[in-house]
Amino acid sequence: MPIVEVAGLEKHFGPLHVLKNVSLSVEPREVVCIIGRSGSGKSTLLRCINFLEQPTHGRIDVDGLIVDVDRHHLSQEQKRVVHHIRLRTGMVFQEFNLFPHLSVIENLIEAPITVKEVKRAAAVALAEKYLAQVGLSHKRDEYPARLSGGQKQRVAIARALTMQPEVMLFDEPTSALDPELIGEVLDVMKELAREGTTMLVVTHEMGFASEVCDRVIYMDEGQIVEEAPPEQIFTSPADPRTLQFLDRLLRTEASEK
Repeated sequence: MPIVEVAGLEKHFGPLHVLKNVSLSVEPREVVCIIGRSGSGKSTLLRCINFLEQPTHGRIDVDGLIVDVDRHHLSQEQKRVVHHIRLRTGMVFQEFNLFPHLSVIENLIEAPITVKEVKRAAAVALAEKYLAQVGLSHKRDEYPARLSGGQKQRVAIARALTMQPEVMLFDEPTSALDPELIGEVLDVMKELAREGTTMLVVTHEMGFASEVCDRVIYMDEGQIVEEAPPEQIFTSPADPRTLQFLDRLLRTEASEK
């Protein structure tokens, strides 16, 4: 059974139609990468899955928790389900979103203590476990301002893992990093994939998508145009829009070298 299932998802921002009848599913332990041009709806899709953005219409199912949306305000019961969906989905953003006034360890324990009501000692133990996993135990008492961009993003990943989610959502996690720092974040994500973490990743890192993902989804103008294993998407895409996107991306990368 899929652990994430989206059916008929629509999202409007006023007159702007951002997501158009999007349906997808993700199996447990699967790594799915979403690629496409800027403005194609990739990030909005992720944000709708955990209701950082409320869909206009559609059905979201995360680990058996189902919300049907039909333009109206969510009922109290639906809001309760959304709360539990958020507990099951860890989100890693482009811009880290660490609390600048909290140390690294305090950033990690804030949500388990306040949202899940985990005892402080247990939360600290979890935080230390995941800091070690991302290679930052020695930074536990530092503040975000003293970290590099790559370190901030690794802390953000550890923070999401400390909530022990069923699914990890990554929204272009390397796009705000200098090129020399991208590798350290991708290495952490590769290790998570090897451990069987279910991941839905919006990315422009085609090497990562080719190496790590089980399936690649190409989006354009708010729709899923094509989805296939990476070896098929990157060698013989079925849709000309996918081919045009990849050709343009490869030419851009070549010109930057």
